[in-house]
Amino acid sequence: MNQQTLEISICLEAMAVTFYNLNSDSGLKKLNDYLLTRSYITGYQASKDDLAVHAALSTAPSSEYVNVARWYNHIDALLKMCGVTAEGAGVKIESSASVSEGAPSSPPVADKKAPAAADDDDDMDLFGEETEEEKKAAEERAAATKASGKKKESGKSSVLLDVKPWDDETDMQKLEEAVRSVQMEGLLWGASKLAPVGYGIKKLQIMMTIVDDLVSVDDLIEEHLLAEPANEYIQSCDIVAFNKI
Repeated sequence: MNQQTLEISICLEAMAVTFYNLNSDSGLKKLNDYLLTRSYITGYQASKDDLAVHAALSTAPSSEYVNVARWYNHIDALLKMCGVTAEGAGVKIESSASVSEGAPSSPPVADKKAPAAADDDDDMDLFGEETEEEKKAAEERAAATKASGKKKESGKSSVLLDVKPWDDETDMQKLEEAVRSVQMEGLLWGASKLAPVGYGIKKLQIMMTIVDDLVSVDDLIEEHLLAEPANEYIQSCDIVAFNKI
């Protein structure tokens, strides 16, 4: 499948900013220029807007894009340390392959040739027999429409989990291995860290990315993390943050 063009619309200080195809040189350059005078995508603290743009980048940006690299490493560190929960101003990410890369989006313009098209209808024989070529073309259009519907990508989400052990004697390395041993289509485990709970007990904080149509977080917790054999180490599991990508 050809790489889709990503469009991110950002409303900041009553001014809309649009980025196209963040995984291309032109898209990264525009993001780099945008972050020249900013620490975050919107506002003055890391938010879900930063998570959305971070997730849209397929790989860590090159140091050539110094502002993007600085911002990316900062958000990456926050995700590993404590996650990001601030709401932000709102960032929208859509597939927009039909829009020219690097060009700002604009409202549709009325087709001035529409009346001429209507005039052409007067010359058409609406009651004539459909030719074999016309039938074949109609079948191909129907098949293409059906196929494009099947290719529609499912949405993704970034989830931060708190996984707590039974007591201070639980082997946290084996606990994390038990968590990561859960594998299924549409699930990708990410960064993790140990955080103190109290009385010498630590919990595991771990990020994961899921395909919404393929993975239910509730089922993942109930049927895998809190079931045998993982429950030998895991006492409870809670969702700390759940962000749409």
